[in-house]
This record gives sequence, C-alpha cells and structure tokens, in this order.
Amino acid sequence: MSAINIPLDLNQFDKKSADYNILCLAEQSRQAIASLIDEERYMDALERTISMMRDLREFSDFENREFRTLFATTLFNLAEIHFRLNDFKQSEKELETLFKVLGRLVKEDAERYGEFHILAMELAARIIRSRKKAIELLVKEKLNTEALYEKVNAGITSATDRLVESLRKVGELVAASGAYKEALKFYAEAVKFSKTNSGKIGRLEIKLTIEMAEVMSRVKSMRQRAKRLLAAVLPHAIALEIIELEEEIMALMDMIDKLEDQPSRWKSFINSLSYSNLKSYITSKTEGDKVTDGEEDKECDKDA
Repeated sequence: MSAINIPLDLNQFDKKSADYNILCLAEQSRQAIASLIDEERYMDALERTISMMRDLREFSDFENREFRTLFATTLFNLAEIHFRLNDFKQSEKELETLFKVLGRLVKEDAERYGEFHILAMELAARIIRSRKKAIELLVKEKLNTEALYEKVNAGITSATDRLVESLRKVGELVAASGAYKEALKFYAEAVKFSKTNSGKIGRLEIKLTIEMAEVMSRVKSMRQRAKRLLAAVLPHAIALEIIELEEEIMALMDMIDKLEDQPSRWKSFINSLSYSNLKSYITSKTEGDKVTDGEEDKECDKDA
C-alpha cells in the first residue's frame, strides 16, 4: 500500500507567506509519511501525520482548494494507517470526514479528483470487508480461547503459551471492532498468564503491554494511564537491550502527547470544514435547485 499524493498548485501563494511555508512543510511531511507507510512503520507514520495535521490548523483559509486537497489526501492516508493498525472504527470516522471534503472537490474538478474518489470508495469497501472478517475470526478465536482455558486449568502447562497468544488475538480483534475497553480485559489476561508462565518481564510481556497501551491511547480518558504503563515497561526494554521495543515505546508516548495536545481549536478546525461544506451546499441548493424550506432542513439533517 502506498500513500495517496495529489500534487498541489503552489503558484498562487506568495513564497514569503506563512500559508506557503505551511504547505511546503506539509509536502515534506507527506513524503516522509509515504516512506514510513511503504516500510510498514505505521505507528511512526501515524505520529508524523498527527504532527502534520496540528500544523495545518494554522493555515489562514480553510476554503482554499489546495488546502482542502492536502487535507483530503491526509485524511485518506490517516484512514489507511488506522486500517493497517486494525482500528477500523477510527478509520471509518476519518473516511466520513474525508467524503464530506472530497465530495465538494469532485464537483469542482472531476478530472483532478475523480480517481481519488474511487480509491476512497475502495478503501471504504476494504474496511467493511475486514471488519466483517474480524468479527468472524473473533467468534472462532473466542471458542479457541475457552478450550485453552480448560487445558490450562487442567494443569497442561504447554497450553499456556497458546492461551496467551489467543487472548492477545481476541484483544486485537475486539479492539478492531471499536470496543476498546473490552479489548483491554483480554490483553490484561494475556499479560497475567504470560508473567505467571515465564516468572519475569521479558520481550513478550513488554510487547503485550505496548499493544495494550496503544489500545488505551484510542480512548481519551485512558491516555495518561497508557503513558504510565509505557513508562513502567521502558526500563525493562532498556535493560534487555531490545532497541525496537524502546523505539516503539517512545514513539507511542510521543504520539499520546500530540493527541493530548488537541485543544478546542482542533474541533473547531474540523467543524469549520464541515460547516463550510454544508453552507456551500445549502447555498448552491438555494440558488440552483430552489428547494423548499422543508426540503432544505432535511438535507441539512442528512449532511450534518
């Protein structure tokens, strides 16, 4: 999977302006994000994308087409990243916002944005298929977990490793469905059985904890708890000299910090785009289609 990139027309901007600088920096970030996605470093790509979107909030004109183009491609890539991280619920939210922005762009220039719209539709279809498959796998994995519980309780120690992996898989699948807090119960069980079996905190226990913290990071009220959890296992990763786990922990902590730094301006940023789209849609309806007041209210309710 490669990142989506629609070239921007920057000739309309003063090269000394803040807006021009924001778009140029964003283009550099897009290239870095594309490389991270190609390397399947999705968590790093997510952290870089969040940083990029924070910078975009400072752009002066949300109605500018090049800005909307950049924002739309960023949303697409963000939805793809969350899809690859098996966070289908968040991916669907981003696609919902994307289609609001993209729908207007397609009307303005079908040739430029038509293919992009098709790719967005394909991503939506992939998410739906994957979510359905995840639900089917979840049912089977839960049955497998129950059988392994029975073996472990019966004293078959060799079944413990398989139970830990099965619990981790169930947690991953439940999280993919959007039931984040429920998923944490399975991760906690996996960590408990793994520590009991090994008698220490090793690579597996650290990896499970990182996955657990990543799920926590999706819930605003649990992000600080996730950071404390990561801070607790970081010394163990350092002591074991597992560089890749150290990097995963630090990247996730940085990402949580950026997610926490989302003041009301961020919500205003998203809402301003949605509102401007709706306002333009209503205006075009009023001037072009001459809808009645009742029909207009229905259209507003639908788009909102």
